[in-house]
Amino acid sequence: MRLRDKVGSAWKWLYPGMGVKRWLILLAFGLLLLSVGVSFFYIQVYRALEFSGAASPIAYGLTLQFFPHWLRGLLLGLAGVGCVALAVYRLSRSLLSAFVAPDQPSVVDVIYRRRVRRRGPKIVAIGGGTGLSTLLRGLKDTTDNLTAILTVADDGGSSGRLRRELGLPPPGDFRNCMAALAEVEPLMAMLLEYRFGEGLGLDGHSFGNLFIAAMAGITGDFAQAVRMSSKVLAVRGRILPSTMESVTLCAELAGDAEGDLPAGQHQVQGESRIPKAGKPIERVFLQPDDVRGYGEAVRALLDAELIVVGPGSLYTSILPNLLVKDIAAAFRASDALKVYVCNLATQAGETDGYNALEHVRALDSHVGDSLFDYVLVNDNMEVHKPANWQAEMVQPTTDDAHRLWVADLVDPDKPWRHDPKKLAQNIMRICSSRV
Repeated sequence: MRLRDKVGSAWKWLYPGMGVKRWLILLAFGLLLLSVGVSFFYIQVYRALEFSGAASPIAYGLTLQFFPHWLRGLLLGLAGVGCVALAVYRLSRSLLSAFVAPDQPSVVDVIYRRRVRRRGPKIVAIGGGTGLSTLLRGLKDTTDNLTAILTVADDGGSSGRLRRELGLPPPGDFRNCMAALAEVEPLMAMLLEYRFGEGLGLDGHSFGNLFIAAMAGITGDFAQAVRMSSKVLAVRGRILPSTMESVTLCAELAGDAEGDLPAGQHQVQGESRIPKAGKPIERVFLQPDDVRGYGEAVRALLDAELIVVGPGSLYTSILPNLLVKDIAAAFRASDALKVYVCNLATQAGETDGYNALEHVRALDSHVGDSLFDYVLVNDNMEVHKPANWQAEMVQPTTDDAHRLWVADLVDPDKPWRHDPKKLAQNIMRICSSRV
């Protein structure tokens, strides 16, 4: 680290909220009292003994008799301050070296970030799938007061198998969020996302899903399992289900009146089957439709300062949360600033041909009008599209009833996904604009 960087990092100890300045002042006051006491003793010795150069040349030099009194005091004071500062610095580094690896940020940077995050706004994110984990990965550096509310309607893949075989809520989205919010994210994400490719009963399962299922077996409760797993993985914030009851997501599809759909298939049951039907979605709903919202999730919404919905699959990740009546009621009753993050691209089987306005209108038709204060939409359409990409970029279209916030949100490496940092920065700008 260069000298300039070291000096700049050292000044962070004096930033507001670090909780250091008060103790530095107390230390300086204590040293002042000690100095005054030593000065009284020094004066008495100075008056009682002879320190002339002829009588005692060593004492004469040590007591700086060849300087005037004011200069002696200044030099001794500066030397004392330098010794104290060096001792405190070296002592703190020696004590903290056991807890900070050489390749990690400096101690002051770690402490400052944690202090800032602790005072961050209360943010609730609603959704599921990859989109929500992307959002959380960006927001976790801005606040520790972060709550993710996830759907429990997933019935496909490893999550669906565990749901059917063990009677658990689907753990897949919870696993993704844990990987995104874990302190040791790169390694932990790889471990949680590791998917077994062979083995009787293991093939297709991810380690993270099995880990949560095992924790549920130990604790006897899925919500407690998620809470304890988050503690083990040093997860920032909370991850909560929208409901603890078993629900099935159903959809009414368009086209049956004209005979486009086989008889009896105007309704599709099961979250994983809805996009595969390949027909426009008229409405989605839960069975049963009177499930209770999870209490902690309801309280989090009512206490929130900022609620972010999306990004994620509109009909199969976002709406299943808002279709829980208690969650929808708390969402509408909350005084928080509400932001909808629109997907970058359309999703086959769900939002084919949708622009930003049609995304919002679908939410309004299911939950109620005027849900959001802002709709955050990407305006960078010049992206490199994969050769087999069949989706379209969502156009930032709106009307007078919806306030649009447009920005470049594209991840340069994965242009079909949001960039976590860009997403978090724009959300925090929206939050600041309200103040």
